Amino acid sequence: MRRASLIVGGLMLAVVFLWSTPFLWMLVASFRPDAGAGIGMASLVPDYKPTLRNFADALESGDFALYYLNTAIVAFGILAAQIVTISLAGYAFARLSFPGRDLIFYLFLLQLMLVPPVLIVPNLRTVVDLGLYGSLLGVMAPYFASAFGTFLMRQTFRQIPRDFEEAAVIDGAHWWQTLWHVLLPMAKPALVAFSLVSLMAHWNEFLWPLMVLNEPRTQTLTIGLASFALGSEGGKEWGVLAAGTLLVMFPLLALFAVFQRQFVDSFMFSGLKG
Repeated sequence: MRRASLIVGGLMLAVVFLWSTPFLWMLVASFRPDAGAGIGMASLVPDYKPTLRNFADALESGDFALYYLNTAIVAFGILAAQIVTISLAGYAFARLSFPGRDLIFYLFLLQLMLVPPVLIVPNLRTVVDLGLYGSLLGVMAPYFASAFGTFLMRQTFRQIPRDFEEAAVIDGAHWWQTLWHVLLPMAKPALVAFSLVSLMAHWNEFLWPLMVLNEPRTQTLTIGLASFALGSEGGKEWGVLAAGTLLVMFPLLALFAVFQRQFVDSFMFSGLKG
């Protein structure tokens, strides 16, 4: 039994190492003082005195401050709108009774079966018709509603006993007061989980912002990094490119490290089995 556990553990460690190899190389290369493209750049073992020069060169070569600002506006703007829409939709599907509620909910979930690139053309036509092409709002607009978020909040609200709502109603609270003061505070773990998923998805998104944004001043981190990589300096100096990639990833790594426990616990709380 112990031997089987050791074998399984060894296989898991091997898989983890394979999956983490690109990140390990990026981490080692970003602090490597030699910016050349010699054979030493392929090493995963640091054999040098670390330097921050690659990060300084990356910050000088790309306007990362602007990229961070644009990406933060997009990611947090989408999240703010989604919190409102998924909370209201989740409450309606979990607590309100109306004709065709379950059918509408299942039709709503069909969005989860669609591959995002399928919607690029209709979404782009809609953004152009609305006059939002080339703006950060045009990037955000298609994501203001979320089928996954609605499903998550519906399941979460269904797990909360109705006694809390009934007590609030007896005290004279309206439905929106019950939602704001009773249900949402109790659904905080699910909101944290969805927030992390949403922020990570839209922070790393590349194709849709590339289709909508057409000016350097509106570029997000992923587009800016791609432009930086194609540049003469970024294309030749792998250390600088690795440093720039780490600058893009660092906020998400820090966010997940801080909220990792809440992220795991929230899905257990939300009752996805029900």
